[in-house]
Amino acid sequence: MKILAVGMNYAAHTRELHGDVQNEEPVIFMKPDSAVIQKGKPFFLPDYSQRVDYECELVVRINRLGKHISQRFASRYYDAVTVGIDFTARDIQQRAREKGNPWTISKGFDGSAALGEFVPKEQFKDLQDLHFHLDLDGKTVQQGYTGDMQFKIDELISYVSQFMTLKIGDLLFTGTPVGVGPVSIGQRLEGYLEDQKLLDFYVR
Repeated sequence: MKILAVGMNYAAHTRELHGDVQNEEPVIFMKPDSAVIQKGKPFFLPDYSQRVDYECELVVRINRLGKHISQRFASRYYDAVTVGIDFTARDIQQRAREKGNPWTISKGFDGSAALGEFVPKEQFKDLQDLHFHLDLDGKTVQQGYTGDMQFKIDELISYVSQFMTLKIGDLLFTGTPVGVGPVSIGQRLEGYLEDQKLLDFYVR
């Protein structure tokens, strides 16, 4: 199982961190399977970073083996969705970027991919017409609308599959909206897709 993730897929978030940068193609990065935490298990704040940010995202689960997938048929290759957190060691990422180095460690450390409970995609009429949000200690800190994605889900599936084979159980983090921020020990994070709470855990 591999975790594919999309950077800078919401314009407001891109401006939040990078100014007026525009991407002609999706920005793709990966996390290892050791990054996954699920079923409400806590996120342990690493001691090698001075700032770890939450990034709430819609996550898609791949259910078929696929390569060179046409965008027209991409919806056949995933069966469920949830909300997840792409944790980012922001200080490590910034140092790497300043040196022109890869920033895999800042995104792929153990526990950096929190997953909510998956729900069948058929539960929703249109996955590009969904609202999701993240609450931090009971206060909403991020709100996203999938219709604001620069690259839609089926576009992303098709694009990634041109370079690597998608396998059953692979996950796609589709990008985060504006409002990312740091976490600290003791905080509670709750992720919602429409009115369903799918994610609920603490920072330790």
